[in-house]
Amino acid sequence: MKIGAAFGICVILFTVFAGDRGLPALIQAQRRAAELSAEITRMRIVNARLRARTESLRSDPGTIERIARETLGLVRADELVVVTVRPSADR
Repeated sequence: MKIGAAFGICVILFTVFAGDRGLPALIQAQRRAAELSAEITRMRIVNARLRARTESLRSDPGTIERIARETLGLVRADELVVVTVRPSADR
């Protein structure tokens, strides 16, 4: 009887500490869950920034004008454009 109980305890301990679903696996799963939670938080922050930028690009005239000027080189009708030409090296 004592041998059977000792064997049973050994099996339980082995399962808890060394099994595929034992204590090490539980600790690793908790660590992974914490990492994923932190990643989700970071992604939510990035997502909020992107939503704000998208909204700004849709509705803020100043942002739209700035992007049009920077990207497309657009100017207003009443502005004077001055183009400077650098002399080439072969002259």
